[in-house]
Amino acid sequence: MSAVNKGKPHVILMCGVSGSGKTTYAVQKEREGYVRLSIDEEMWSRYGRYGVDYPPERYGELSAQVEMQLRKRLSELIRAGRDVVVDFSFWSRQRRNEYRLLIERAGGHADLIYLKADLETLRARLARRNLHIGPNAAYVITDEILQRYFDGFEEPFGEGETVIAQKTEKETAR
Repeated sequence: MSAVNKGKPHVILMCGVSGSGKTTYAVQKEREGYVRLSIDEEMWSRYGRYGVDYPPERYGELSAQVEMQLRKRLSELIRAGRDVVVDFSFWSRQRRNEYRLLIERAGGHADLIYLKADLETLRARLARRNLHIGPNAAYVITDEILQRYFDGFEEPFGEGETVIAQKTEKETAR
């Protein structure tokens, strides 16, 4: 933390494609005392299982409502002096900028942590994750969905991001 940000609540914005390790990283920060905000967990808690307790076509509407509530909670936490890790994908530069502005207006300082993984690593991780549907894996991410997410992801560049390259499956096996 620089001298300019000393005393300001610290907010970490997680960034990466599904399967890149955002939640694993965010849970570790939570253990260190950060408050973790997760749209996936909040959706699960409020509405239940995707495609079972609510129809898939309502996901966009419901997640938008949840996100607005989490944005409000984020501002409240910052004003209360709490450090926060925001466990969302932040796949677009526009969304990252919106959150930075929100955080600054509330009196906090944001850092962007980008967990970078190649498509094959994501595919292998998601194959394992898809076996255990739950709050942080509410639905199966097929190869088609993953490809769409990967292709639509706006990789941060020049945004002051910290890039954490994820090990490939071959590197992990060593």
